[in-house]
Amino acid sequence: MLTLERAKELNAQMVTEPHLIVHSTNVMAAMEGMARHFGQDPEHWKAVGYLHDYDYEKYPEEHLQHTQEPLLAAGVDEEDVRAIMSHGYGICTDVEPVTDMEKSLFTVDELTGIIEACARMRPHGITDLEVKSFMKKFKDKRFAAKCDRPLILKGCEMLGMDVKDVAQICIEAMKPYAAEIGLLGTDPV
Repeated sequence: MLTLERAKELNAQMVTEPHLIVHSTNVMAAMEGMARHFGQDPEHWKAVGYLHDYDYEKYPEEHLQHTQEPLLAAGVDEEDVRAIMSHGYGICTDVEPVTDMEKSLFTVDELTGIIEACARMRPHGITDLEVKSFMKKFKDKRFAAKCDRPLILKGCEMLGMDVKDVAQICIEAMKPYAAEIGLLGTDPV
């Protein structure tokens, strides 16, 4: 089973841009929350979340086309590689998310982008962000416009959950990582 330590080693070979490392950490945190929600192993889901954009920095136009073979060759389980591949479903892969882990990764990848953008606008960052404030920004299509809301909603539908509930889980899971992901705000508590 993939460990977070191993995921960080592998990711470090391909990902060096600070904003992509922050994104990996955001998704890692969100996946920890989703694992707890589903009664699964948080450490395992964190590792998969951290590694999900393994080839993106080097191959942004061919995302996930340079992921499967290198990760399998590095000893990552097929199940974990499949989960990583499934987060690009309908965009750059045809690997449909079927497990709770896969559906969660598919959903939180974009969702964490809106959460991060929302937290960056607040004096206390994510530390006091509530889902009600997030939902106002989520409904404003001009806010964090590059984040694919229909994809997030599709993922929530796959999970059988409301976006508000998934966002709540992700926000709470990201809070302990506020310093690491630069979301303590301009006026930390």
